[in-house]
Amino acid sequence: MKPWQSLKIAFSMYSKIPMPKTDWTSANLGYAFCFFPLVGVPIGALLAFWHFITSLLSIHPVLFASVACVIPLGVTGGIHLDGFCDTVDALSSRQPREKKLEILKDPHTGAFAILGCIAYFLLAFGFWTQLSPAWPEIIVLGLSFVLSRSLSGLSVVTFRPAKNSGLLKTFSDAAQKQTAAMVCAIVSAACFGIMAVFSWPLSLACLAGSGLSFLYYRIMSYRQFGGITGDIAGYFLQLCELSMLGCVIFTQLILGGTYL
Repeated sequence: MKPWQSLKIAFSMYSKIPMPKTDWTSANLGYAFCFFPLVGVPIGALLAFWHFITSLLSIHPVLFASVACVIPLGVTGGIHLDGFCDTVDALSSRQPREKKLEILKDPHTGAFAILGCIAYFLLAFGFWTQLSPAWPEIIVLGLSFVLSRSLSGLSVVTFRPAKNSGLLKTFSDAAQKQTAAMVCAIVSAACFGIMAVFSWPLSLACLAGSGLSFLYYRIMSYRQFGGITGDIAGYFLQLCELSMLGCVIFTQLILGGTYL
C-alpha cells in the first residue's frame, strides 16, 4: 500500500476533483478513510479565497452567502447531500426498519427528500447571510469541513453497519480500522485545537454542534436502521456542518463579535 493510492481513492470517491486512475485493492482501500478528512481542505480553502474576494470587492453578503452554500456542493459533487436526501426520505416514511433500508437504496427522489433539501439550503443560506465574516470565523468554519469528515470517517470504522452489503460495507471491511479511527480522532482533536487558537468561543460552538450531531447520529442510526449506511453517514456529515455553522452564528450574535 502506498499512501498516495489511498489518497487518490478518498478524493476520487468523495470529491469531483480529478484524480489519476488507481487500483481499488483491499490494501489501498484500507487506508482511504485516513485521508477522507483532507477532502474538506479544498472546501475550506475555497471559502477563505471567496471571503478574500468579497472583502476586496465589497461584494454584497447575499452573494457571499449564495456562493458559500454551493462551494461544498461543487467540490463534492453532492455525494453527501444525496445521502442526506435519501435518509430524510426514509426517516419521513415512518415505515418498519426493513422498508426504510429499501428506501435508502431507491434511486427515485421522494417528496420528503426534496423538502428536506430545500429546508437545508434555506437554513444554510440564512446562516451565511447572518454571518459577519472575519478571518477567525472563516478559519473556524473552513476547518469545520475537515472536522465533519473526520467524525464521519470515525463513525464508518467504529459504528455497526446496517447491512451486510453496499459500498460503505466494502470500505468498512477493507479499512484498517484501528489506524483509521486513530487518524480521524487525531484530526478531530487537531481541528478543535487550531479553532481554539483563533477563537476559543467559536471552537466551543463547533464542539457543541458537532458533538450533539454525532450523538444524535449514533442514537438515530441504531434505533431507526440498526446501524449506518453510506447514505446515513452522508446525512450526518451534512447535518454536522449545518449544526456547526448555526452554532457559530448564534455564538457570534451572543458575543457581538468579541472573542476574548
